[in-house]
Amino acid sequence: MLQVPLNSLQTKAKDFVGNKRKAGLKIRCFFSATGEDDTGAVIVQTAPGKVVTHRGGTITLPCRYHHEPEDVDPNHIRIKWTKVSDAFQFEDVFVELGRQQKAFGSYRGRVSLERAGPGDASVIIHNITLQDYGRYECEVTNDMEDDTGFVNLDLEGVVFPYYPPSGRYKLNYHQAEEVCRQQDAILASHAQLHKAWLEGLDWCNAGWLEDGSVQYPISQPRVQCGRKDSPPGVRNYGYRHKDDECYDAFCFTSNLNGRVYFLKRFKKVNYLEAVKACQRDDAVIAKVGQLYAAWKIQLLDRCEAGWVEDGSIRYPIVNPRTRCGGPEPGVRNLGFPDKKFRLYGVYCFQSRKANLAL
Repeated sequence: MLQVPLNSLQTKAKDFVGNKRKAGLKIRCFFSATGEDDTGAVIVQTAPGKVVTHRGGTITLPCRYHHEPEDVDPNHIRIKWTKVSDAFQFEDVFVELGRQQKAFGSYRGRVSLERAGPGDASVIIHNITLQDYGRYECEVTNDMEDDTGFVNLDLEGVVFPYYPPSGRYKLNYHQAEEVCRQQDAILASHAQLHKAWLEGLDWCNAGWLEDGSVQYPISQPRVQCGRKDSPPGVRNYGYRHKDDECYDAFCFTSNLNGRVYFLKRFKKVNYLEAVKACQRDDAVIAKVGQLYAAWKIQLLDRCEAGWVEDGSIRYPIVNPRTRCGGPEPGVRNLGFPDKKFRLYGVYCFQSRKANLAL
């Protein structure tokens, strides 16, 4: 095997970046610094692994830098944070040059530098959203020298399979994105689905993931789910045509800014009556993602079927027991009955703000 010295690669990389900058092109370097050299470079160091939080939380994405030599005017240092998607698309998050700062898009008002001391480029993100999940690039630039590091932001939460009232395999990629959003969720990533599989998720219908691939998790191999003699795992159909092909969706949601509860009533109601009943209780009918979050994170356990926002009938079981839908914990789904004539209970969601006002 041909071996090339690391310092030779670093020199060639710096020459390549410098030449491209002279040509007026923007270059992104997808390697992290592992040591120092004597070329006057900026050295960036980020935390290995990932940082974990939940929706609504505050998190610091760690990033530090230093120079060789160290006597550099701080006003000449540019710090830039960018979110990087799996398709290597870039979303600007925050930039600082000297005393000038700017946050971009949905990060406005939520992002600031930590400033724990010289060489600290760590950024703090407040009021974390589902869309904040992903990979971030920390780039530090001093005149013609720069370096980058990466931080992975993970969220605590739950993955759940979803199909609409029209039935299974009815969603193209864009429709899958939308139905997850409508149910207080986002399309899950492969890493999130794989983690859910490790925790026992078993689902025999293929669904879209956020990167445009179609996959499904199998914990108990069987004939109708890709051969009985195949090993357990996450089955992968690969990247599919986002406009023309239709599957289900795997959605991901996280912490709730409020609570889901089963509304106690003397009689069962149809869908429209269920919506009005939650409104009279200073709440709204719960979305599917909210019910899953309440089950997974708040450990909601209720052996009573009730309406949720999409017109389906569901109930959450943490402690499986007789007559409560089988031996495994989960959110039971009884399908989409007639909204006008079928009668059930209802699950409501009350935001924390509304709850404090009571």
